[in-house]
Amino acid sequence: MDVINAIILGIIQGLTEFLPVSSSGHLEIFKVILGEDKLANESLLMTVILHFATACSTIVIFKDEIKQIILDLISFKKNESFWFSLKIVISMIPAAFVGFFLESEVESLFTGNLVSVGAMLIITGLLLLLADKARPTEKRINIKSAIIIGLSQAIAIIPGISRSGATISTAVLLGIDKENSAKFSFLMVVPLIFGKVLKDLISIDTLSYGESFLPLTVGFICAFFTGILACNWMIKLVKNSQLKYFSFYCFIIGIISIVFSL
Repeated sequence: MDVINAIILGIIQGLTEFLPVSSSGHLEIFKVILGEDKLANESLLMTVILHFATACSTIVIFKDEIKQIILDLISFKKNESFWFSLKIVISMIPAAFVGFFLESEVESLFTGNLVSVGAMLIITGLLLLLADKARPTEKRINIKSAIIIGLSQAIAIIPGISRSGATISTAVLLGIDKENSAKFSFLMVVPLIFGKVLKDLISIDTLSYGESFLPLTVGFICAFFTGILACNWMIKLVKNSQLKYFSFYCFIIGIISIVFSL
């Protein structure tokens, strides 16, 4: 993988990880366009590094919240902040289960199948459209809603289903206020990404890709900084009920992906 392609994929990952348009779906699309699907193992390593970069972006944006979550869980003080932290932990269970027990099935989804990606993008668009029309409420996340949001995150492992789009839309449709929906969505994925990155780095023979150090580094930097910009932007968009514009985008890209593959 050359540096130019790494820059493109890094920017795409940084933007689409937080914007509700499916980062995995876009990476699959651009891997096909750039011909990176022919470099399966190296492409997998780049995907791991890019996801790690956007996880780091989340930590920068929510550093105070993450610090408080860790302190609450360690101290075990049963205050409002503790219960919020516990709900985040509970919400991670479905995706962790899928990632641990269905790893080979999940990896089989990342094969550059643009018909599948396009269809899932259209589904994402429908979810966003429904969420955008939801009435604003002040409802808070409870244990039941945390589990349901966690299930939507597990389903969003499929390329083309936006993780942030699915989780935020699910939370909003459950009646959770939009700002808390976005905050919960971004925080719930951080431990999962770090766990996945650590597992993949252990299993992938990274030493055999020494010649790829520069593209990987450049890709990480691009994903990290664009991720910070996109995360801040997404929080404002959710609060201002502007998800419908992304639903239209998902419809267009989904249809184009299907037509392109035929």
